[in-house]
Amino acid sequence: MNDTAGAPAEHDEDAAHLERLGYKQELHRVLGLFDNFSVAFSYLSPMVGVYSLFVLGVGTAGPRYLWLMVPVVGFMLLVALVFGELASHYPIAGALYQYGKWSVGPRYGWWIGWIYGLALLVTVASVDTGVVSYLTTLLNNIFKTDLNGSSHGTILVVTVLLIVIQTLMNTVGAKLMGRISRIGVFVETIGTFGVAIALAVAGFHHGFGFLFSSQGAEHAASNPLGVDFSGNWLTGAALVAILAHAYIFYGFESAGDIAEETKSASRTVPKAMSSALLYGGLASAVLVVGLLLAMPADAKGYASAASFSGGVPAILAQLPSWAQDFFLVVVCVAFFSCGTAVQGAGSRLMYSYARDGVLPFSKKLSSVSKRFHTPVVALVVAGVVPILFTLLVNVTPSKNMHVLWFDVPAGVNALTLLVSFGVSGIYLSFLLTVIGSMIARARGWQPAGSFRLGRWGWPVSIASAAYLALMLLNIVWPSSLSSPRGSLFNYGWLTLVVMLVLLLIGGVYVAIARPHLRLTTAAPVAAAAAAEATVPAPAVAGDAAGAAEAGAAETEAAEAAE
Repeated sequence: MNDTAGAPAEHDEDAAHLERLGYKQELHRVLGLFDNFSVAFSYLSPMVGVYSLFVLGVGTAGPRYLWLMVPVVGFMLLVALVFGELASHYPIAGALYQYGKWSVGPRYGWWIGWIYGLALLVTVASVDTGVVSYLTTLLNNIFKTDLNGSSHGTILVVTVLLIVIQTLMNTVGAKLMGRISRIGVFVETIGTFGVAIALAVAGFHHGFGFLFSSQGAEHAASNPLGVDFSGNWLTGAALVAILAHAYIFYGFESAGDIAEETKSASRTVPKAMSSALLYGGLASAVLVVGLLLAMPADAKGYASAASFSGGVPAILAQLPSWAQDFFLVVVCVAFFSCGTAVQGAGSRLMYSYARDGVLPFSKKLSSVSKRFHTPVVALVVAGVVPILFTLLVNVTPSKNMHVLWFDVPAGVNALTLLVSFGVSGIYLSFLLTVIGSMIARARGWQPAGSFRLGRWGWPVSIASAAYLALMLLNIVWPSSLSSPRGSLFNYGWLTLVVMLVLLLIGGVYVAIARPHLRLTTAAPVAAAAAAEATVPAPAVAGDAAGAAEAGAAETEAAEAAE
């Protein structure tokens, strides 16, 4: 009885909190804690990450790459705590964009949204193209077809079909998105813990001491990928292998992207963020341990399992054929759930952006379906843009190309290069968001949400920023194409160049359209009362009087706090 009576009260409280921040409730608030957690966990998707990156890790650093997961998850937990505090104070769709806007100012928030939004849309294309090889293998096994998962035509057709289905499902409503993500959680659990158990039953080929060995990965003669770290494991191999974990453990922030569809968002979102990361870390660790211990004991078999031509499928080949097909189904569902969650998060960011009038065609992009209570136009665009990105799979140079001061390697398609921004963009937007929270804290911001770091705010924020900055440098640092770093993931200068080009495009738009001027100054300062009662509402584009009044209210709040 109390729960029934409390639900409308909580909904009213959420709507009132949103109204104090300048927005009215338009999206349907139907997601609970597990739904919110499920969306964040499905985006993080340990199964998708490990299946995609296992070879990068074990091939460059050997089995002991497993332990590099510990610092990544540990520091990302600190980031999740910073985001949780921001999400509790600002439970608004669009998450990082809104956090930056309120913490520092409109221009700062716009840039975070631009970087983060592009990274999300690139990730949709990356995830949905990534599942094609698994899906075609499954279909070939079941229906005895001869589909080529590496064919550009097959990749394009399958990816378009997946994105269309995901868009339709996300359009129907947040509740369906939550249900798909719930299924994703159960599937991911089967695909991580289940695979590890199945491999254990089939028989491990190594003892636990194997997990602490490098198997000579730091030496060119014994490295299964043929790369040379000149005998340096910690300062060579480990710096590359750690990216096999760094590329997995994000996505938890998407819990904040759907805050306006989550009940008791101020309390729920921080819990969902940290829970998704911790469970993702546990599931990933169990899966990686299972795969490592099940690697063939002979040198030739180990080298095959640690190479791109073998990888996870080569390890699972020791299972019965029906079990291999079952886990292929699980993998495909995990990829689909992940893509659905990422697109849902991206569309909410676009909706939040457009609601503030800072995108072209903002009125259309911010429209909400009266029937489904979802941002339909934003969802369609969040489907069309990844499809356009997927077309880049057809742009593949047949020989090395020298452009300005850098080289574009042969055989690497343009989509692969763009996908690199799916990680560098995430880390850059995370770093800017954490720095923004530190700027707000230095100005006197007092978090007033249900979750607060208190006296730990500064040390947690500083440690988070330091980690994100160092990892971003590790991701984009240019090197020659012949180096392990250049040949395996950043293609020399290209990861950095792609990031700079996308920033340049954003800069041109800012210079011409000046979107940040359509927003009021943000950065509510000091007292919790100011955050709860006097946070200025963003001015409607063109409403000079509203902007002036909001700015005056903000000034008064700052003066009162001082």
